[in-house]
Amino acid sequence: MIPDTEIIIACYQKPDYLRLVLQTVAQQEWLPASICIADDGSGSAVQNVVEEFKDSHSQFPVRHVWQEDLGFRKNAILNQAILSSEFQYLIFIDNDCLMHPGFIRRHVELAKKHQFLTGSLIRLSSQVTRKLLTSGNVAWGDRRTLKGWRPRNYSEFLKSSPLNVKFMGVLDACSPVRTSWAGCNSSGFRDEILAVNGFDETMGYGGGDKEFGVRLKNSGVRGRHVRYSAPIYHLDHERGYVDEETLRKNREKIKLARREKRIWAKHGIEQ
Repeated sequence: MIPDTEIIIACYQKPDYLRLVLQTVAQQEWLPASICIADDGSGSAVQNVVEEFKDSHSQFPVRHVWQEDLGFRKNAILNQAILSSEFQYLIFIDNDCLMHPGFIRRHVELAKKHQFLTGSLIRLSSQVTRKLLTSGNVAWGDRRTLKGWRPRNYSEFLKSSPLNVKFMGVLDACSPVRTSWAGCNSSGFRDEILAVNGFDETMGYGGGDKEFGVRLKNSGVRGRHVRYSAPIYHLDHERGYVDEETLRKNREKIKLARREKRIWAKHGIEQ
């Protein structure tokens, strides 16, 4: 296990999704020292999945940080997870994201002070998502399981040789996309996250992670891409919680954070 590294999984409902995600944690080449489920008010079904995993994977310390369901409050539960963590390096994903077996290894290998890592996701189709949920199993080495995946060859390429990971790292470095914190695939040092007061809890769905990344950059923590060398695979689902007015307000807050060079979240971990 990697000392001083915790993976934080933002979670709301979808217990079958979480079960698959936890499988991919156990399949990592480098295992985290701890797993934290940052739960935005899920019911007992998610608790049951967490307990099942703890019973079958006793080598993992698993924390389940929960708050009452009062609507979308992902940033608030992430702040609770950060504040209560005892680990130096934190890796963040969501409970609808399957990790490539080399995902944690890549994040830890590149971990460096005054730097956060940010990746992206490969979206799986609804058909592939249903297949995975029905089987209840993520078998990276089984081509029957991988059949129909768009990223199949990409995954096999990454697994085949460390040199290929380095090649993907070159693509990371060449990416023209601006680095921004991605809530489904990012990592950083806990003390540097605390130094900007974590996430802004007034922000609803859509953009809270980017605003946080802007403040990290303003504080002197630069971003580095792991877009190609640390992939995750996003399980398909509906988004009934998307609200256009909230998205508009969030975009304004991101612009304001850039314009005013904000560092501290007024409504963050310390309030």
